[in-house]
Amino acid sequence: MSTSKSAPAPTIDIGMTDLQRKDIAQGLSHLLADSYTLYLKTHNYHWNVTGPMFNTLHLMFETQYTELALAVDLIAERIRALGFPAPGSYREFLKLSTIPEATANTSATDMIKHLVEGQESIVRTARSTFAIVDEARDEPTADLLTQRMQVHEKTAWMLRSLLS
Repeated sequence: MSTSKSAPAPTIDIGMTDLQRKDIAQGLSHLLADSYTLYLKTHNYHWNVTGPMFNTLHLMFETQYTELALAVDLIAERIRALGFPAPGSYREFLKLSTIPEATANTSATDMIKHLVEGQESIVRTARSTFAIVDEARDEPTADLLTQRMQVHEKTAWMLRSLLS
């Protein structure tokens, strides 16, 4: 009977301490959870929107959830590049996300309001991770966070304009 030992994890030496990488990965895990939760909510609203703005919102929501689907992959891959597992279950996302799940029988106007709140929540989550990213001089993550904030701020503005 042989006992196999697993090989030790390779050392990651990319100019950041293990603690910096861990803290950044934790922040990105919250961003991933928020992004995935907003993806699900937006997709749900895409399927279930009704009313006079149906066509406009149906197409807009599709564009938004498609963009979010690409974003979650980029965020998860950055977590992996930092040497940590990316959360990937509903249970993990529920614990990490600041965005509530979609509710049934939501009016189109309330859908827009909820999506504005979700977009803004993601911006706050991204911004909250920036201090440790800046301190660690983690330019790839800073770039990712900046891009995410730009997308979500613009999307929130576009959604808010529908409420005027």
